[in-house]
Amino acid sequence: MDTKAFKRSLQKSVNYHRKGFGHEEAVTTQLDAEYKSSLIQEIRDHNYTLTRGEVTVRLAEAFGFCWGVERAVQMAYETRQHFPQAPIWITNEIIHNPGVNQRLKEMNVGFIEVVNGEKNFSVVNSGDVVILPAFGASVQEMQLLNDRDCTIVDTTCPWVSKVWNTVEKHKKKDYTSIIHGKYKHEETIATSSFAGKYLVVLNLAEAEYVADYILNGGDRDQFMAKFSQATSIGFDPDLDLERVGIANQTTMLKGETEAIGKLFEHTMLKKYGPVAIDEHFQSFNTICDATQERQDAMFGLVDEKLDLMVVIGGYNSSNTTHLQEIAIERNIPSYHIDSASRIGPGNRIEHKVLHGEMAVTEPWLPTGPITVGITSGASTPDKSVEDTIELIFALKAPILTA
Repeated sequence: MDTKAFKRSLQKSVNYHRKGFGHEEAVTTQLDAEYKSSLIQEIRDHNYTLTRGEVTVRLAEAFGFCWGVERAVQMAYETRQHFPQAPIWITNEIIHNPGVNQRLKEMNVGFIEVVNGEKNFSVVNSGDVVILPAFGASVQEMQLLNDRDCTIVDTTCPWVSKVWNTVEKHKKKDYTSIIHGKYKHEETIATSSFAGKYLVVLNLAEAEYVADYILNGGDRDQFMAKFSQATSIGFDPDLDLERVGIANQTTMLKGETEAIGKLFEHTMLKKYGPVAIDEHFQSFNTICDATQERQDAMFGLVDEKLDLMVVIGGYNSSNTTHLQEIAIERNIPSYHIDSASRIGPGNRIEHKVLHGEMAVTEPWLPTGPITVGITSGASTPDKSVEDTIELIFALKAPILTA
């Protein structure tokens, strides 16, 4: 399938929409009321610091909703307003935030369910309105919806689209796309659907395994078993790693993506020499600015003296998980919650352990004066951060008056 030609054709269709529907003013007012926070603005205005009683809160200088997420949510709200009676579906969560997704359900927007590992598109009828989420949808899903004559509202983040363009370039010159990402993540599934030959590596350790195979060969069966779910159909490591290009899931750790790119550049230089490097290696900058800004801000925050860290964001949010990693690496007690409802009753918190299960810690706020670092993933609205901060202040207030 010529994915580039299909996408170009789809974008010219009268049923395809990538911009709003002219309801921006009304929707912005609604979004501000539901998701913005006067408290968060106050903290920003005071050098990202607020002290009440024994609690000092330090906010990361970049956190929360990014432009791409705001755009996706706004377009979803505009779609509901523009088609007040039509059946509307989303191919996945609009963003990785439980509160925002629940709000859309309350607006009678349906979410395509996954049944036995496959999305159940049988509920979508000809002429229905279908929203593609911020992290995109696969070519196969787009084709299915187009064939079903659906109205498609595409909220895919432009940074994700940029990665798709990159793997298209790899495919055009018969390079294998090495994608730094999580092979089960919706964004990586979408990106790989635009690629020709591809291999998904989760981290630097997996990339080093691949680099060693390129230089020294190895057990092909072992290689394929290791990456059995992370390669294109018919992938052959003995043939398909001679020409490679680098791409990434936009929410991965910036430093690791850069390290993986450098690793493969050096690997191909060592194997093929500097004269032939351009025939065997391609790299384009596909690191999302917003993800980079939030990670850089987190690195700045953890350099300060903090007693603990709270990271707010969906548990399936990759960019939020990577913010949590930064705190854990600095040995700062850190709690990843998806909403303020995880705090309480009492001095108790339910949180997700990094790369693990849910856990409960009680007590989690120490006695005496404390400094709490706060950040949130790119899909977390300011209102959710405000609710968390207010609960922390409230929990420490009884200690203050005891």
